Amino acid sequence: MKKTAIIFVSLLLCAAGVTVIGQKKNLSPKEERREIREKRRAERIANYEKTMDSIVLSRTFQFNPQTMQRQPAGPLRQIMNPNFNVGLWDGTLDLCLPYIKGYTPPYYVTVLNYTVPNLQGYLAEQTHEGWMITFSTSLFSASTYTFTFEIFTRTGGANLTISNPWYSDVQYSGTITQLY
Repeated sequence: MKKTAIIFVSLLLCAAGVTVIGQKKNLSPKEERREIREKRRAERIANYEKTMDSIVLSRTFQFNPQTMQRQPAGPLRQIMNPNFNVGLWDGTLDLCLPYIKGYTPPYYVTVLNYTVPNLQGYLAEQTHEGWMITFSTSLFSASTYTFTFEIFTRTGGANLTISNPWYSDVQYSGTITQLY
């Protein structure tokens, strides 16, 4: 008798659990709108990340710098000129950026203005935040310049570090856009 009662009670509890699980949540209209907005935002963020991944994988993009800084602790400088950018397409680098030369003071700013057809060692690695792209070129000089892009797919932001054995590294922060 006890076993029958226990089985009967457990069946009732299971049946009650099924009805609770199967019921739809009663949300107020305000809560429903909030859930819809959150879902739309999540979809827009996911679509933006896919777009950024597509831009990086196409190897055709433009970096638009907003700040530059001599590493490790130089002053942060704003870049207001919209003509300064780095374009990358079909293994070609189109470069027009201010650059800080000098390993010790006095440092001076010059402009790197080159179009380089053959990039050496192009490597794109996906990271947990986006992409890490590295390549090097001589920029028609005796030394090698190494370019390292750190691209953040969720925000569309990027950091570019230009390294040279003769000068301090220079880091730029900006955005990545589709190159048309």
